[in-house]
Amino acid sequence: MEQRAARDFAKLTDERVRELIVESQSGSESARDELVISNQRLVWAVVQRFLGRGYEAEDLFQIGCIGLMKAVDKFDLSYDVKFSTYAVPMIIGEIQRFLRDDSPVKVSRSLKETARNIRRTRDDLAKQFGRQPRINEVAEAMGMEASEIVLAQEAIRAPASIHETVFENDGDPIFLGDQIADADQEKWFERLALHDVLSRLPERERLIVYERFFRDKTQSEVAEMLHISQVQVSRLEKRILQTMREDLA
Repeated sequence: MEQRAARDFAKLTDERVRELIVESQSGSESARDELVISNQRLVWAVVQRFLGRGYEAEDLFQIGCIGLMKAVDKFDLSYDVKFSTYAVPMIIGEIQRFLRDDSPVKVSRSLKETARNIRRTRDDLAKQFGRQPRINEVAEAMGMEASEIVLAQEAIRAPASIHETVFENDGDPIFLGDQIADADQEKWFERLALHDVLSRLPERERLIVYERFFRDKTQSEVAEMLHISQVQVSRLEKRILQTMREDLA
């Protein structure tokens, strides 16, 4: 689709495009505007591949235009390629970055990479064993603890909405929230709020909370694991708990 869009772009000659890029990179706003306007069809063509992900086409178009402007700023005129060919991956990258960073659950890149490594290891073991490997087998193969495997996998799991339909009979839907027992509903929402607060903590602080309060490790054990002093762990712990109390208040 992107290659076809690049071929379709013919509103300006290559020579005129290069002239405008020189002017734009020299600070001409009018040259930049002309480049953006003349490349709108190119941006729209790229946007088509990202529709149906819960975002308005107009919003994705605006993000794509940011990628287009970055392409204008970074394009090297010594490149032996058309500007439209260079701009397409810049536009795609900007939209992909937006979709990733706008995710409702923020997950660090290192945790995402760990999850990808877990998936590859699990696939390799499945081929080796002729069955799906158990968590402890994956953990052993990766030199990790089983709890760390679970944490990484859960971190990248898409969140479920309590308004998600789990069953429908004659047009009468049952939502996920309906399956929460009334007696436990308040506690469930408290756990949900706690999970949300934990997900916003930096990775090291989240690890401290996990090791101290979910795995019952001592401050000294956590300090040794993080290669810092027990006093530092104590101070960090106090600050983390205070932040969490404020967020939950």
